[in-house]
Amino acid sequence: MILSPETGGLLLLLLDLSGTFAFALSGATAGINRRADIFGVLVLSFAAANFGGIIRDVLIGALPPAGISDLRYMGVSLAAGFVAFFWHSVIERLRNAVLVFDALGLAFFAVSGAQKALDFHLSPVMAALLGMLTAIGGGIVRDLLLNEIPGVLRREIYAVAALAGATVVVTAHLFALPSALSAITGAMLCFGIRMLAIRYDWHLPTASSAIMPEDSGKP
Repeated sequence: MILSPETGGLLLLLLDLSGTFAFALSGATAGINRRADIFGVLVLSFAAANFGGIIRDVLIGALPPAGISDLRYMGVSLAAGFVAFFWHSVIERLRNAVLVFDALGLAFFAVSGAQKALDFHLSPVMAALLGMLTAIGGGIVRDLLLNEIPGVLRREIYAVAALAGATVVVTAHLFALPSALSAITGAMLCFGIRMLAIRYDWHLPTASSAIMPEDSGKP
């Protein structure tokens, strides 16, 4: 089932703005936990929320990127940053708030990135990969700004979860299944995998000869 351009555009916008808000909360909360001032919190909220989408739009030629040309994205990012800053104690009552918001942003952007790539007639494989890149881009920038190794470069199940969600969207497109249903299913799968990985400490394998940081000074 192919949605009309108007309905498809609205769905994509809602997914994008939902991911923007979730990642902005993630970036802002991470900044607050690192004792950033309000300006730093807002910078982190914008960077975490928009860089994945900006990278996506640049790669597919959707210029200028929505993250810097559509004021709704900046507005949602800054609103989330202010919410996190002034109501941080409320947000922190949620267990592992940063991880939850990050997982939500990952899920929303994985499906919206894949869907937008399909709308621009990319191949299914490239659409799935672009959905993954859209999802992990903001988290990478957030971690780099906080002087941390991005989670996607460690053993965590992160990019794989995003790729799984994007693949659902692409597969549904190939079989002409409803876009809204595939988006919901893909987002739930991505979020579920990410949260289960956190809960049960799932990790990707590493080389058996890899030197752990604590062992790096040993002969």
